[in-house]
Amino acid sequence: MKRRHKFSVSAGVFLFIAILLPYFSTAAAEKSHSIGIRAVTIGSQLWMTENLAVSHYRNGDEIPQVQDPDTWSSLRTGAWCYYDNRSENGVTYGKLYNWYAVNDPRGLAPDGWHIPSDAEWQQLVDATGGEKASGTKLKSTVLWKEPLVGADNGSGFTAIPGGYRGSNGSFVLMGSSSSFWSSSEYLGYAAWYRQLFNSYSAVYRVGSSKTLGLSVRCVRN
Repeated sequence: MKRRHKFSVSAGVFLFIAILLPYFSTAAAEKSHSIGIRAVTIGSQLWMTENLAVSHYRNGDEIPQVQDPDTWSSLRTGAWCYYDNRSENGVTYGKLYNWYAVNDPRGLAPDGWHIPSDAEWQQLVDATGGEKASGTKLKSTVLWKEPLVGADNGSGFTAIPGGYRGSNGSFVLMGSSSSFWSSSEYLGYAAWYRQLFNSYSAVYRVGSSKTLGLSVRCVRN
């Protein structure tokens, strides 16, 4: 009787593990991507759901923090800043980077991730309703200024309105706009990025100066 009881318990445990093993394997795989990184699968891509906030390249080299507007506007090397140069903004919105940091060969994205190309951004936009409607699925339902048009965060991407830093070093549109770099150049002297606004459901594809300070989201390799 005791042996039969032990066998039935063992069989039950085995069956329990067998049923849950796929779930545990998936969960472990997602966690192993990078500890502390929150991500969501949208279509066939895995995207970070928070703005990047690293201050070092992937090889460990420090990325300079640049506050002075004149210095910022003249840079041709990687740099980051907080919106309004206030560290408390970084807690919610992450850091703003120029495109030279995005393109640095030392790697801005954490290991296993990369800065999305223009084509990868387009893939995300297409998967969430197309350019005229994608913002509805991508925008967070909080932090945006009124009027907030088309925002249900149905994709889980959670775009938040971190604003951006202009080429002249000024800060604009926090609460009204999200702007995210791509890794793709435009006409050699500019780069592509995607921009969302509180008052529109669209996602705009913009090519502009590499000296802008924009948010960064990464996609899984």
